[in-house]
Amino acid sequence: MEKLITATEFKAKCLKILDEIESPGIVITKRGQPVARLTPLHVVDNSKLIGLMKGKVVVKGNIFSTGRKWNAQP
Repeated sequence: MEKLITATEFKAKCLKILDEIESPGIVITKRGQPVARLTPLHVVDNSKLIGLMKGKVVVKGNIFSTGRKWNAQP
């Protein structure tokens, strides 16, 4: 179950809360109504995706052309 915290308490303890945040996070309320959800950020390493499709993609034709001739006025 998600932990609920008031906006006033969040404001007073913000830095400590950010240091200790765990999944699934907390819901911040204002006047008893939920206004925000704070969840931990999970960093994903996408570096292995760079170049993954190299040699697998084939470009056919001129990718900078529509393939149609047109008469544009200068």
